[in-house]
Amino acid sequence: MGMWDGFWRLSGFERGVALEAGVALTASWVGLRLAGFRRWKAALDGLAHPVTPARVSEQEQLDAAREIARVQQSVARHLFFRPNCLEQSLTLLWLLQTRGIAAELRVGGRKVEGRFEAHAWVERKGVVLSEAGQNHLHFVPFDGPLGSMETQTP
Repeated sequence: MGMWDGFWRLSGFERGVALEAGVALTASWVGLRLAGFRRWKAALDGLAHPVTPARVSEQEQLDAAREIARVQQSVARHLFFRPNCLEQSLTLLWLLQTRGIAAELRVGGRKVEGRFEAHAWVERKGVVLSEAGQNHLHFVPFDGPLGSMETQTP
């Protein structure tokens, strides 16, 4: 019952973001499995019909982006499944794009005990939005657009 009490204490804007985030996280969970990364990202880009934001300062846009990220992360913790960092990052990127807030999807990698690991996060002008901690600092970001990172065959 506490989860719903918390939901109703949110502002109307936050409740809207929470509902969109829940649907988008679930859709991303399914979409990545059925369509793959490139197709699902293209689908989200096609669904993001950004509104032109009112003339607001950079700080106001950053504050709004952080608030959207906070709400989305809270929703991700309360779903019936645990969305991974890529699902959460794609969802956050879409939530921001639909509100006319520019941001970038970042993916990095590292090698731990001979095993390759990857991590995804969202940044706005160098400020990490998609995680409360500093987890991304343990990963080296890939350079270049993500579409060019596919395995190349000779």
